[in-house]
Amino acid sequence: MKLFHREPWYAGGLAFECAQCGRCCAGPDEGYVWVSDAEIALLAKAVGVGQGEFRRQYVRHVGAHMSLIEDKRTNDCIFLTRENGKVGCKVYTARPAQCRAWPFWHANLADVDCWCDAAARCPGINRGSVFGRDEIELRQSWTRA
Repeated sequence: MKLFHREPWYAGGLAFECAQCGRCCAGPDEGYVWVSDAEIALLAKAVGVGQGEFRRQYVRHVGAHMSLIEDKRTNDCIFLTRENGKVGCKVYTARPAQCRAWPFWHANLADVDCWCDAAARCPGINRGSVFGRDEIELRQSWTRA
């Protein structure tokens, strides 16, 4: 019996260039930015507080996992900034792997329709540099399934 290996639909690559709109970090829906102990250490340093204080101020437990908290009014990531018409991230250089992996998340790569749904929300999808399959799958591996 011969098994066939089917290439993923994105095998030819996908284009993405961040438009710095902040939509990937913003509500209105609640979401999760999963963080590890190592990421918490980096984030705490970036914010200028100890790890214990960082955990108290910025981390919530979701089952056995940890996620950054959100602004209670907007459900935006607590580190999303909007100043003088510009959108940014207070911890950009220390941002978690999940953030670095956008838009190459499992949910967005499930099929072409999921990718198109993500593109409807993110103006950076399908523009800019093309990421090859290896780079896409590397970034996808940084996220939780």
